[in-house]
Amino acid sequence: MNTANLELEGLIMAVTAISDILVTQRCRDPSGNSRRTWAAERAVDQDDEHELSDSNRAATLFPVRVLLLANEAPQRGKTFTFSDYAELVEKLT
Repeated sequence: MNTANLELEGLIMAVTAISDILVTQRCRDPSGNSRRTWAAERAVDQDDEHELSDSNRAATLFPVRVLLLANEAPQRGKTFTFSDYAELVEKLT
């Protein structure tokens, strides 16, 4: 496996942990968090300037979609692994 992929996997999990802390400590409103994350997803999805292939667009959207799921996890009383997130994101696409 490419080392960069492992680094990104670790970074994505770190961001989900921070999101979880912020939501559970009530430092951030999960619904506001989700609205901003959905806006980020739309911005990537509607970016025609970079002419991304479908697979590159999906790769770019992956961490955004993981964060969307991470925002919902504390409310559901769930803790996910990277593999769980990958499987859930795959179902979203």
